[in-house]
Amino acid sequence: MTADIENISDEAANDLFNKKCSFVLSVANLHQLPNGDRTEVAFAGRSNVGKSSLLNALFGQKKLAKTSSTPGRTQQLNYFNLDDKLYLVDLPGYGFAKAPKDIVKNWQQLINAYLVGRATLRRVFLLIDARHGIKKIDEEIMTMLDKAAVTYQIVLTKADKISAKALEAVMSETQKKIKPHTAAHITVLKTSAEKNLFIDELKKEIFSLL
Repeated sequence: MTADIENISDEAANDLFNKKCSFVLSVANLHQLPNGDRTEVAFAGRSNVGKSSLLNALFGQKKLAKTSSTPGRTQQLNYFNLDDKLYLVDLPGYGFAKAPKDIVKNWQQLINAYLVGRATLRRVFLLIDARHGIKKIDEEIMTMLDKAAVTYQIVLTKADKISAKALEAVMSETQKKIKPHTAAHITVLKTSAEKNLFIDELKKEIFSLL
């Protein structure tokens, strides 16, 4: 059972994310996965949606996760260890990957196998660019997560790139689109890694899973 978000203080969540977080390893096949001895949360999203930037923003660092303007740069499951309490997993971006088709297929198989078989995975945070909203390829990933019975939560990134009114509209539209999806968390989050906006809400969601 997860903790009640309303009862989690910003201070408690921030204290966790002020702890040491370090890169552990990149996983190219399931045999390389670390021991499942702690809670895991994963970050997924279209290529160049801002996963690495958001991970860096969570910890107030610039180089924890490598960022790139080249879509499809993250090609493996990148594991980060937070205070020996939590693994954060940066999944390969989907769509527009600058790689041969056979490599892309291998990535997809790896992600599918990971999602279905990782018992310690508590939630996938599915990142969606607030400027574009949920696209067809995102819907396909959501359906895959539904079938894998993995709880996922939509996080709208780059919220600072659109007006408050437009952000409200995309939040509303996103809420409508997730209703048919059985594994989708009912709460939609918004973030801006560049401006460090609304990051505390995401921290509290992650904290609640411990």
